[in-house]
Amino acid sequence: MHLSLICSSFHLIVYAGMNISEKSTECPKLALSSSFSRTVYSEIEEIGWEHLVKLAEDLSFVTFRVIDKKERVHVLEVLLNKSYPNCPPSVSADVPYIFNLEWSTNSRLMDVVKQFRQHLEKLQQFWSTLEDIDQSLWVSDSAQLHRATPFRHINIGNDCSVILLIHASNPRSLPECHFMGSDEKVILLRDKWRRNCKRWMKDKLFTENLANLLEVHLPGPPGVEKNDQQIECGICYSKFLPIDDELGAESGGKTDYTCENSTCSKAFHSVCLRDWLRSITTTRQSFDVLFGSCPYCSEPVAVKIGPRM
Repeated sequence: MHLSLICSSFHLIVYAGMNISEKSTECPKLALSSSFSRTVYSEIEEIGWEHLVKLAEDLSFVTFRVIDKKERVHVLEVLLNKSYPNCPPSVSADVPYIFNLEWSTNSRLMDVVKQFRQHLEKLQQFWSTLEDIDQSLWVSDSAQLHRATPFRHINIGNDCSVILLIHASNPRSLPECHFMGSDEKVILLRDKWRRNCKRWMKDKLFTENLANLLEVHLPGPPGVEKNDQQIECGICYSKFLPIDDELGAESGGKTDYTCENSTCSKAFHSVCLRDWLRSITTTRQSFDVLFGSCPYCSEPVAVKIGPRM
């Protein structure tokens, strides 16, 4: 019998509220011939047949679909042997490192799934960091990358690139690196890395840290224009201001101020930046100009207090 037929048959049996053994005469392949098979079927039902991806006919492995809090879909494969549950199962998944399974003779497949979910929680920052890199920088061979891949090959311009190894357990820490390019350019990049490595700050975005450390403007993904990336205001996150008489000439306006720091270049509506600077106690005003710091890179910004028409 085809595997999908087995899975769908079980799914129907469970959700029809029928006992599996009652259907064994109609589906010989599903007959509960041993305590091992009864245990496995019962524990899959406990997890929910809707989470089942694959089930081997000999029950040597079972695969579940698990969704983390960021709605990323993961597949967990559990390998079983005939001495299960006396002997712990083996697990595999598309993760940078696997967790140490805690097991006792009273443990069940549900415990494996729970421990896997806990492991996924620990990896959320790792995957968020990789997504930030993939969405903001020019990553080579991005289509071939998997969730278990802890490195990124990044084009940094000027015929140079860098391979970064991101630490899965501490993804915001300074990564290991290997520069590629001409000898002369690689030497310069290595010097910058050694000189600036102490400037790496865990509370900043990975891409921002990398640009500051290398002292370059990093190119974005190919085919994405800079203006498209910066069209939304970095404060209100909208492309255009609302239509409002109180905004005067700025009503419905697009972003009109860009941070002059080339490694930041965040765009803002002037009115949003003015309001934000007014809320900061360190902001200074001289005549009709507000002086303060960029909300993203902390570099100096200055915006004119224009009259609203």
